[in-house]
Amino acid sequence: LLLSLSHLQKMTMENDSSVTEFILKGLTDQPELQLPLFLLFLVNYIFTVVGNLSIMILICLNSHLHTPMYFFLFNLSFIDFCYSFVITPKMLISFVSERNIISFTGCMTQLFFFCFFVNSECYVLTAMAYDRYVAICQPLLYTVIMSPRTCSLLMLGSHLMGFAGGMVHTGCMIRLIFCDSNTINHYISTYANELVSFVVIGTIVALSSLVILISYALILFNVIHMSLAKGWSKAMSTCGSHIITVGLFYGTGLLTHMKPSSADSVVQGKIFSMFYSFMVPMLNPLIYSLRNKNMKLALKRTLKRITK
Repeated sequence: LLLSLSHLQKMTMENDSSVTEFILKGLTDQPELQLPLFLLFLVNYIFTVVGNLSIMILICLNSHLHTPMYFFLFNLSFIDFCYSFVITPKMLISFVSERNIISFTGCMTQLFFFCFFVNSECYVLTAMAYDRYVAICQPLLYTVIMSPRTCSLLMLGSHLMGFAGGMVHTGCMIRLIFCDSNTINHYISTYANELVSFVVIGTIVALSSLVILISYALILFNVIHMSLAKGWSKAMSTCGSHIITVGLFYGTGLLTHMKPSSADSVVQGKIFSMFYSFMVPMLNPLIYSLRNKNMKLALKRTLKRITK
């Protein structure tokens, strides 16, 4: 869906000529590239599922990771884990199938869950930025401010807002009337969804980016008033992984959606959407595990338990 809704195939000739199926155009129509692409995305899928599942298991099994920071990381990994099942399985099937079709209901379901998880991740990353601000700028009040109740409410709000965003996008797509002459080259390649994407995504990005920027501005202000070496080291060890994740997620997301409407921009949008849809969920576990001493320690302890 994300890469390739294209060419309406079969329609039931009802009073409103409703669409029953879409053809999945895919990344390429060259047969010799189907197998290499299948293997590439299969490896990506395996790494994404195993990596995010491993993060969740490590956090559950190690009590020293039962803190707000890792509670948010658990939710981020859970979103990426679930998100990997929305697009990739159908895409893998399309590489080896001669009939690359998806039903209208399946298409709308896929669109809803895609928007739901992407919007939820946006808010979770915002909550993580606020958590880092409290940890660095209000360390003595950290356990009071970031109480289990507060953390749970932040995550509940993130998922509810993600659900609302998914409903808006899907509702606008369902209301569209498709005809056999229509061609949909990307899931936002209709005026209605372009407009909704610009308004909804623009609002989400503006609000969440504002919170993230304010959080890091206050962190930077606080670091400047510390011993420079000590403050910088503390800030980077606490925020480095989150900054990288935010940069990848928001950067590719903005390049995908905030662009002029043209044939070339749709192709570029597909490339950028591939990156944040497939690469970012796979890279997140690596970013948070390779740069995090506590995660490395948890992995060593867990492996020792298994090998005993």
